[in-house]
Amino acid sequence: MVPGGGGATVADVIEAWAGLPLAWRLGAGALLGAIIGSYLATLALRWPRGEPASRGRSRCDGCGRALGWADLVPLASYVMRRGRCRVCGAQIDPVHPLTELAAALIGGLSLALYPGVNGFAGAIFGWVLLLLATLDIRHFWLPDRVTLPLVGLGLGSAWLTGTPSLADALIGAAAGFLLLVAINIAYRALRGRDGLGGGDSKLLAAIGAWLGWPMLPFVLLLASATGLLAAVAARLRGVSIRATDRLPFGAFLAVAAWPLWLARDALATFLHLL
Repeated sequence: MVPGGGGATVADVIEAWAGLPLAWRLGAGALLGAIIGSYLATLALRWPRGEPASRGRSRCDGCGRALGWADLVPLASYVMRRGRCRVCGAQIDPVHPLTELAAALIGGLSLALYPGVNGFAGAIFGWVLLLLATLDIRHFWLPDRVTLPLVGLGLGSAWLTGTPSLADALIGAAAGFLLLVAINIAYRALRGRDGLGGGDSKLLAAIGAWLGWPMLPFVLLLASATGLLAAVAARLRGVSIRATDRLPFGAFLAVAAWPLWLARDALATFLHLL
């Protein structure tokens, strides 16, 4: 409690949340995620253009009309407007509903399956990874202003929750960074060009901080499999892929990391049984 007052602390709120029924945590987490996803989508669209995401009213990209509250309800507005501006008919960028849906899924599952501090930490981890994946897919960009704080947040989460241990998180951050740096150095020596961007190594450092070093092989395996599936899907759509084409490996790392965070307890139990 706040001294001299009757307000609840963050710990009180988290404790009360953990006592809610599973369905309530799932629904409330999904709702919170959808709202945050709306902001993440705006940030992913505006930031690469040099526009602030937190200032100024949201506007239609087609006619510039300021959007009212009825146009900004996550997911529902997109469905009701059939993906188009109700005034000019311009198509709304699908990054909005896709990001809102993914963020809702992250929030709902994190806060339902891990009630308490762990759930909120995992939701934040997933939402930041979602932003990074979106930026990497659209712009091949993993900004240091996001990846480096994510390393610190991962270490802070490990210190606060004890999962992973702080030692495993520190080793994971260092190993994740150095591993991809070493791979890129070897690739450059063999091919005469970079095979990975600098942001990829910083992102894997952040993932290592959140998951701990024992999880890094699983992250790389799942990320590689995701990238392979993406390449196969592109070929099936008739898209030609050459050896020199760029692929958003950071997005594949992000897509692999959060499900592994979600399944980490089950995976740890399985590994101990081997």
